[in-house]
Amino acid sequence: MAEVLSQSQIDALLNSMRSGGDEAKAEEKQPEKKYRKYDFTTPRKFTKDRIKMLNGIFENYTRVISSRLNAQLRTNCEITVESIEEQKFYEFNNALMEGDVLAMVDTTIHPREADGKDIMAEDPVMVYLSTSTALGMMDRMMGSEGESSREVPMGYAYTDLELQLYEHLMRDIVALLGSSWENYVPITFEYNHTQVNPTLVQLLNLDETVVLVDMRLTFGDSEGRMSVVLPGNMLMSVFGEVNRETMGRKVTSEDNSEEIFTQLRDSSLEIVAALGDTQLSLSDIYHLSVGDVVDLGRSKDSPVFLQIGGYQWFTGRMGTHKKNMAIKIDEVCYSAEQRSE
Repeated sequence: MAEVLSQSQIDALLNSMRSGGDEAKAEEKQPEKKYRKYDFTTPRKFTKDRIKMLNGIFENYTRVISSRLNAQLRTNCEITVESIEEQKFYEFNNALMEGDVLAMVDTTIHPREADGKDIMAEDPVMVYLSTSTALGMMDRMMGSEGESSREVPMGYAYTDLELQLYEHLMRDIVALLGSSWENYVPITFEYNHTQVNPTLVQLLNLDETVVLVDMRLTFGDSEGRMSVVLPGNMLMSVFGEVNRETMGRKVTSEDNSEEIFTQLRDSSLEIVAALGDTQLSLSDIYHLSVGDVVDLGRSKDSPVFLQIGGYQWFTGRMGTHKKNMAIKIDEVCYSAEQRSE
């Protein structure tokens, strides 16, 4: 005969099942910690400070381009930087789909030095605009309200008219890139051409290091994505020029300081020898005449104070030098208390 559980045993078993179930749910609710894999065989090319610098540059760029698109699309357009990440070019290239297009951009760095020569980057900057976003913008450029719910079929191919509108749009987007770099180094970004089906063409070495700047666009009730691909070699040239300008400013500052001190050393200052002071009534001053003696209340051997700009800098003794009255300096007043006015 099977053993029959008592009511207390049944209650205890149910309670343990309930508590165990709650613990399992609590464990399920705890989010897993996500760790980013780091490949030690290919260390990062750019430091966190450089990535932070790029973030500031593109934060400024999003404000500038938002104002431009507001007028062009006749609606409120908001652009925010989602991420800035260093990666290999093949990672970006593998994410492209058939029918995607890229704006190819030429980059020229203009050193601030008078004898500096312009540096033209060999690798192009690439700007990607998601197809649905680009088509929505084109609709608004043509006077429509933009179809936020428009579904773009896989492998959609732009028409010739849409490619012309795309080029017009990208020229504006690219031209404003340079203004965000002016605080660091003058750079000109110039639209070159539109690359159709970029997956079929090797635009860069697949193992080339690039920095991918991802931005999110919101206009009307539509959302989309825009990305800027900055080749590593181009960025190395830019950062090298930034370093040279920084060092140049330090050297210039030091040179200016030396020049300033040289000019100060050659400047003339009036030195006043104060023998002493006393107080006279207005009546006594009125009756002063040639030959009168004013008692300063000091002995003839008392120190004489040398003042510059109303402040006492030296003390000395009265004497003569080559038949001229002179003062021999006995002490330099270094402290502020000694130089009291």
